[in-house]
Amino acid sequence: MQGLRRCSNDIVPLGLSPAPTPPSPPGPPSNNPSSLSIDVAESAETRIRRLISEHPVIIFSRTSCCMCHVMKKLLATIGVHPTVIELDDDEIAALPSSSDDNNNEEQQQPCNTPPAVFIGGTCVGGLESLVALHLSGHLVPKLVQVGALWV
Repeated sequence: MQGLRRCSNDIVPLGLSPAPTPPSPPGPPSNNPSSLSIDVAESAETRIRRLISEHPVIIFSRTSCCMCHVMKKLLATIGVHPTVIELDDDEIAALPSSSDDNNNEEQQQPCNTPPAVFIGGTCVGGLESLVALHLSGHLVPKLVQVGALWV
């Protein structure tokens, strides 16, 4: 896969720099639903926004981020296993600065510094915001609402 590899710890590094595309084998194109295709013509910002819209819970992190580990453990204890994307330092600039979709004051958390969690396409913020959402009792209903958790 182009710039994408699966790590043993459920973290997927996202190679946002374009990679050469190998020639496709002769014969009919395969429709493998488990493969992840990345359009090299797509900008880093567009890729990140697409990933946010495709995954109910997604965390953007740096390599070896201990706060990301705590976020994953918190969500796992609830029963949710988020998609985790590791960004290189030059890719972090492509993160949206906040959730542009909602104008609610509660949703205006900065998401341009990792770790940043998005639930249902909406920026939650970092670890502190995720824990605050959980302690207020709003995290589980939000996860149920986006289909990431069934109760």
